[in-house]
Amino acid sequence: MTAAVFVAVLLTCINYNYISFACLFLVVSIWGLYEFYQLSEKLGAKPYKPIGYLAGGCLFSYSVVTNSNMALFFPTENIFAYILIFVFFVFVIALFDESKNAVLNIAHTFVGLIYAVVPFAVLVNITCIDKSFTLNHQTGNIYNDIAPYNPHYILGIILLIWANDVCAYLVGSLIGKHKLYERISPGKTWEGSIGSAILTMGCSFIIANWYPELSLKHWMIITVIICVFGTIGDLVESMLKRQAGVKDSGRIMPGHGGILDRFDSLLFVAPFIYAYLILVR
Repeated sequence: MTAAVFVAVLLTCINYNYISFACLFLVVSIWGLYEFYQLSEKLGAKPYKPIGYLAGGCLFSYSVVTNSNMALFFPTENIFAYILIFVFFVFVIALFDESKNAVLNIAHTFVGLIYAVVPFAVLVNITCIDKSFTLNHQTGNIYNDIAPYNPHYILGIILLIWANDVCAYLVGSLIGKHKLYERISPGKTWEGSIGSAILTMGCSFIIANWYPELSLKHWMIITVIICVFGTIGDLVESMLKRQAGVKDSGRIMPGHGGILDRFDSLLFVAPFIYAYLILVR
């Protein structure tokens, strides 16, 4: 039931329009940052959470406004100025921190922003990478035409990530014998990862037919990125949880853990896919 609600909310907000997509992932990014800071505290750090949340909100909002017509009402220069203020104010707070781990606290504050917020901000850039999309798909609705928002990119990426996860689990359960990285994630196997890559590559043919904005060649390369870096992202999140001594990053979704648990692969593949699309377009 939890999974069904999660999928329904995610797909509805992505498909509806740019505003619903941005609002959803603003909440997701800040909640993910909250979970990261919770893990940081279990690791002995005390990140400066209030200033981190403000910086994270401004960082994500900067990406949302930059890719839309909202810059007329919310100048990007102003948002960028707020980001600078919040970022450097972290050092001011640390200056008056009597803790012996002030530098560690600074590091965890910034790493949380990089890990939990930047990838979702990059995701906004991916969905708006086709600047001509709105021009060619005018609806007359200001909420739909506010940005060159094309949900097909993120939908294709998410579906391929889900396919990769499901196939890795099924193949690994059936024939998995050799551990991929037992120290971090005992359940993952080489057989599951390789079998998943082959099956997910087959899924890229379906995605290319559904979302022809990118050719089959590009969807296949994106699939390779997902299979490699999605798995690494999963391992990185497992490493964080293992070092923090917890099973899940949070409890927002009963039976499925937290935001970081559900988006661990997407967090890691988004920057690489964006870099690839920028280089080939």
